[in-house]
Amino acid sequence: MTIGGNTFKLEKRLTLTSTQAAIISINAIIVALFLFGFIFLFAGVSPFEAYWEIFSYAFANPFGIPLTISRFIFLLLCTYAFIVPYRAGLWNIGMSGQLYAGALAVYGVLFLLGIGKTSEAHLTPWLVFPMMLGAAALAGAVVGAVAGFFKGKYNVNEIVVTMMLNFMLFWLVSFMIKDGGPFMNPGGRGESFELPPSLHAPLFMNVPFTLLIALGAGILLYYVFARTKIGYEIRAYGQNVTAAKYAGISVVYIPLLVFAVGGALAGLAGYHYFGAVPGVYKIARNYGFFGDLAFYGIICGLIAQGNTLASIPIALLFAGLSVGGRFVQGKLGMSFGLDYALLGVLMITLVAFQFFYRYKIVRVKTQKATA
Repeated sequence: MTIGGNTFKLEKRLTLTSTQAAIISINAIIVALFLFGFIFLFAGVSPFEAYWEIFSYAFANPFGIPLTISRFIFLLLCTYAFIVPYRAGLWNIGMSGQLYAGALAVYGVLFLLGIGKTSEAHLTPWLVFPMMLGAAALAGAVVGAVAGFFKGKYNVNEIVVTMMLNFMLFWLVSFMIKDGGPFMNPGGRGESFELPPSLHAPLFMNVPFTLLIALGAGILLYYVFARTKIGYEIRAYGQNVTAAKYAGISVVYIPLLVFAVGGALAGLAGYHYFGAVPGVYKIARNYGFFGDLAFYGIICGLIAQGNTLASIPIALLFAGLSVGGRFVQGKLGMSFGLDYALLGVLMITLVAFQFFYRYKIVRVKTQKATA
């Protein structure tokens, strides 16, 4: 390809440093925001004004910041739920079903303890909190392990299994919280009963304590993949299953393990949004929205190339744009779904720019003819 007398060609990358990957992602974000700016122009809104409102509300407004952080925690846990199997070369498309399972387990604990519909918590909250967290993680792990077992034992496609489980858990939630279900709100509004005030999650500077869990999990997973034997085995399985089996790595245990861990993290995301976010404290009627939002964890994980620490700023950006996009939609009188559209353009652009993870454009040096 020749531009302005200069010749360029595509060349396959032999290596990709973290700095190069970050530069590619930043360029993709700039291009995505530029392209979406035309949507604002067509709506008669200045892109500069719109983006100022989005970012200032999400990252500088005292009302917007807690919303951004809560959504960030949720997206980060869902991203980890994708990354753990991804490092083994497997695709967890079942974060929504796993987080539904986690949410149901939380309210199942309260239901069995007789807490919720009509009574306040009579047990010490610090005894109930570990039970809620443990139940959420365990339920998500069990749902995830189903896909891992069938993949490891019978080589059943994990994408098909996790998608099927998503639908099953979606309707199980509906059964449990609607039309006389055991977790139904006494007011009959198509949502679960609310957590009693004594079981509202502890807040630090108006931020749920689950932020510590999410950040701690990222650091721990990074260490596991980089420094431990099981991390090496997971990576080896992901690079070549046959070679891993020859080396003595269990091709049944690894899929089961990564999907169980991924499911546990998604289950904790279910606890976070339906049990720890101020103003929610119930399985809301629009629980399907959070199931859809969980899929952005796939994009965050792919952009971060399976690096749990690199996924932190990416998840924060997605969270901020989601919250800010919904805010500016109302403030500037734009059509419903602006936040989805913005995230969609960002997602498509970032995925498209992954092409440059594998290839680079280089200038071809031409030799001048000599007399």
